[in-house]
Amino acid sequence: MTVDPYGDERLVELYDEDNRPGADHEYFLKLADGATKVIDFGCGTGLLTRAFVQPGRVVLGVDPSATMLNYARRQPGAEDVTWIDGDAGAVLPAGDADLVVSSGNTMMHITADDFPWVLEALAAALKPGGVLSFESRNPAARAWEQWGPEATYSERDTPAGHLKEWMEVTEVGNGRVVFDAHNVFEDGVDTVYTTTLYFRTVDELRAGLEKAGFGDVEVYGGWHEQQLTDDSRLFVVRATKS
Repeated sequence: MTVDPYGDERLVELYDEDNRPGADHEYFLKLADGATKVIDFGCGTGLLTRAFVQPGRVVLGVDPSATMLNYARRQPGAEDVTWIDGDAGAVLPAGDADLVVSSGNTMMHITADDFPWVLEALAAALKPGGVLSFESRNPAARAWEQWGPEATYSERDTPAGHLKEWMEVTEVGNGRVVFDAHNVFEDGVDTVYTTTLYFRTVDELRAGLEKAGFGDVEVYGGWHEQQLTDDSRLFVVRATKS
C-alpha cells in the first residue's frame, strides 16, 4: 500500500491525460472572471491551477501529495503559481481571496470530523462576498456499484510501459466508500492505493457550508447549472462567504 495515492511518478504522469480539461474547467474558469486572487484547493498536477494564471492575478495551488506537486512545479507556467504542500491547515486565513475552487474528488476525501474545520479554513481565506465552489457525487446515484473489477478492468500502453488497472470496492457504509485501485506495469508489481470517499447529501452540504459562514448556497445537477434532480449523478456547489 502507498500512503500517497499518487506516490508513483508513472501514475502521476498519466493523470493529466486521464483527466483532460472539460466542462468542469470551463465552469471554474468562468467563476474566476474578475478575480485577483484564486486558490485551487486540492490542485493535484496543477492543470486547472495554471489555467487560472493571468496578469495581475495571484494564484495558489494547495495539495497534500508531494508527488503531485513536484510534477506540477515542473510544468510550463508553473513559476506563475505559488505551490503549497499541505491540507486546509496550510491555507492562510488572509481573508483576501476572491475564489476558492476544489475540483475532482477533493472534497469527498475529507472525513466527517474534518469537514467542518476545512470549510472554516477555506472561508477564512476568502474575502466577504468571495466564492467557494466544488463538486461532489450524489449518494443516491450509488456510483460505487459500477466500480468492480469486471466493470473497471482495462489494459493500455503508456510511456512507462503496458499497464493493467482495475478498481475494487472493499467497504460501503454510512456515506463512506473505500476502494482499492490496482496498477500493474510490466514489472508485475501490483501497486495498490486505497481511497476513501465520503458521499454527502445536499442537505449535509448546505448545513456544513452555512455553519462555516457561507450563504447563498447553490447546488446544481451539472456543469451547465442544470436543475438538480434525484437522478443527478453530480452536485456542483457554489457558496458565497457571508
